[in-house]
Amino acid sequence: MGTVFTIYLYAADRAEANAVFEVAFDEVERLDQTLSNYRPSSELSRINRLAAREPVTTDPEVFGLLQSALGFSARTHGAFDITVGPLMRAWGFFRGEGRLPTDAELQAAQEKIGFDKVLLDPSRRTVSFAIPGVELDLGAIGKGYAVDRVAEVLHEAGVKSALIDSGSSTVHALGAPPESEGWKVQVPDARNRRQTLSTILLRDQSLSTSGSYEQCFEIDGRRYCHVMDPRTGWPVEHVLQATLVAADSTTTDAMSNAIFVLGPEKGREALTQIPGAQAVWVLEGGADVSQFQWPSLGTRPLATSLNPG
Repeated sequence: MGTVFTIYLYAADRAEANAVFEVAFDEVERLDQTLSNYRPSSELSRINRLAAREPVTTDPEVFGLLQSALGFSARTHGAFDITVGPLMRAWGFFRGEGRLPTDAELQAAQEKIGFDKVLLDPSRRTVSFAIPGVELDLGAIGKGYAVDRVAEVLHEAGVKSALIDSGSSTVHALGAPPESEGWKVQVPDARNRRQTLSTILLRDQSLSTSGSYEQCFEIDGRRYCHVMDPRTGWPVEHVLQATLVAADSTTTDAMSNAIFVLGPEKGREALTQIPGAQAVWVLEGGADVSQFQWPSLGTRPLATSLNPG
């Protein structure tokens, strides 16, 4: 999945902890082998190779995840879209550091994207593409799903307290540490990742952050980030970071990406459909931090204007 998974847990002794770790990381490896578009042998890669030619029957797990992904796309009117692969390639963000595409390259990529081009048949559990060139990229939801699966594995193993971290961008808190109300999680400042924007307590909740700082490049003073707006074909501008808290990591992983694309106003509208959702955006140009029912513990005043640079 192109990231690092870290698990913190409480167990009776080291032997028990090691046994649980092994089972949990086996699950991460299984999902990477299934969902990665970097692995030619993965189930996702098989679907990408065949689905434009014929309906592809897949297993219930992958089919269910695709249903969830398309549901998020419909809910956000296309702000979240797992078909953005051609756009990522056109902008040089797939195995690269970014480039400005030509108008022809951009048009060709846009013709191949759109969640409505992915056709699912629940009665036959098949996936097909409406046109050639469509491809699925689960990078904006797969890590969150993996975190949820690890949380289930740990729960089934009897673990009462654990924190699962996927690349520091998605975390899930299972229970709480002994004699604590929850796991203390710090949200970094988009302008200086060494500083903390907010600290919250998580307990049986997930948190995901989407940021423009992961991959970006600059041409003639204009900054382009790796987060694409599938509706326009261009990288999102004027938003530096969006962080979302909700019940599960599949939701926070997908929807943190969506609300980054949507921005605060439309993002807040989308979040009204998610029970208990809490979010915060950091905007470009020294704009105020925008909040949606944000549960900060107050390490830094969230309403303070951020100074550029």
